[in-house]
Amino acid sequence: MKKSFVYNNNFSSLVVIIIIIGMCSVTARSQLTTDFYYKTCPKLGMIVRKGLFNALKTEMRMAASLIRLHFHDCFVNGCDASLLLDGEDSEKLAGPNLNSARGFEVIDTIKSAVESECSGVVSCADILALAARDSVLLSGGRSWRVLLGRRDGLVANKTGANILLPSPFDSLETIITKFLNPGLNITDVVALSGAHTIGQAKCAFFNNRLFNFSGTGAGDPTLETTMLNDLQSLCPLNEDGNKTTALDRNSTDLFDNHYFTNLLVGKGLLSSDQILFSSAAAVNTTKSLVESYSTNPDLFLEDFVNSMRKMGNISPLTGSAGEIRKNCRVVNSA
Repeated sequence: MKKSFVYNNNFSSLVVIIIIIGMCSVTARSQLTTDFYYKTCPKLGMIVRKGLFNALKTEMRMAASLIRLHFHDCFVNGCDASLLLDGEDSEKLAGPNLNSARGFEVIDTIKSAVESECSGVVSCADILALAARDSVLLSGGRSWRVLLGRRDGLVANKTGANILLPSPFDSLETIITKFLNPGLNITDVVALSGAHTIGQAKCAFFNNRLFNFSGTGAGDPTLETTMLNDLQSLCPLNEDGNKTTALDRNSTDLFDNHYFTNLLVGKGLLSSDQILFSSAAAVNTTKSLVESYSTNPDLFLEDFVNSMRKMGNISPLTGSAGEIRKNCRVVNSA
């Protein structure tokens, strides 16, 4: 696949700078290990999976929400559970998370169970990573051995969350840049976007495509007509935008490659989904991967696992850095 997405000298210079920053920001994998809690909390995996199983029995959508929590945590301050902190500077209050990030109570419940078994040993950041893996597995996706040993951060970063997290309204160039920043690449952009094979989104995140797209007075021409009509009925003008619909039509709760087959026929829900295939910028960057994943589910699942492991290694705190929070919502000194 051609990896060139540089359209002018300014963007080229930006890409070089961000690649250098990214190379410096991803901590070596050797600091995390799959058997980190083998002696100190041997039942950890069973405790997390039981907690996830109970949560998904109540609401299957929660799987997508917990994957998103891990994603939104790692992109800000690295994978340090800073997203879970409450307070005035909470990342929960940033635009990309406010009234949309969810699943905090599930993590609280799992953390409480873990603390009962092995107090002060397991970080909230590692629980998030395990919960994301089990959310994929219990939705029909592929499992993997999670690298563990992260410690929890001491500060949240609301400003960083507003700047660093990819938005459903971003251009493809901007999304790629935001992935390059922490050391990820174009394959990671497309593979991790495939997490939208499960879950739902509020009308507020896609109604810009429905009635007056880019000031045209009409819907987004890349949105399939029947789907456009359905969404216009679901999300009429002048409503609050809080109604939800499936990100992956006809395969709502199953972790598969159907998300990518949707993109080929204009059925990506978010603009940030459909531009992976339909935008001009996609031609030399993401389009060929979308096509490959749409016909080769094994390739998608393999790349998704690799990208999740890679994302989980964005600047983790290890050794004596940070702390092991007793309550994921507050630092221990509080």
